[in-house]
Parts: sequence; structure tokens; C-alpha cells
Amino acid sequence: MSRICELTGKKAMVGNNVSHAMNKTKRKFNANLTKKRFYIPEEDKWVTLKVSTSALKTINKKGISAVLKEARAKGFIK
Repeated sequence: MSRICELTGKKAMVGNNVSHAMNKTKRKFNANLTKKRFYIPEEDKWVTLKVSTSALKTINKKGISAVLKEARAKGFIK
């Protein structure tokens, strides 16, 4: 499974490592992802999602139900 946040769609970016001599080599900036279980009271079940830590902050602020509703509207969840 790829390293993409299931709620926000964040994924790896590509950039350069730049040395002191200004030599540039390609590198990858991975998203900060964690696997987390969430309880959804409306559906009365547990769901395991791979989410970014910024998505976790959003869930703590808005609640899991509101964030899932937004993710479905954006097309990240079917």
C-alpha cells in the first residue's frame, strides 16, 4: 500500500539534497503517516486508517465524523 493519507490525500514529494558545495541529488520527502484506530459511534464500529499527523490534529479539533464526511466529499473515501 502506498504512503498516502487516507483522509487528506497527502503523499510523498520530491526535492533535492543540497550539499555545502551546492551539489544536488534527488531525495524524497515522505508524509508523516501513522496507523490509527477510530471509533465511529454513528456506525457503531472501529475503523483503522493510515492518516497524517496533521489529519490527527484536525480529527481532534473537528471530530472523526466531520472529517470523514469531508473526505468523502473530496473523493478520498468511497
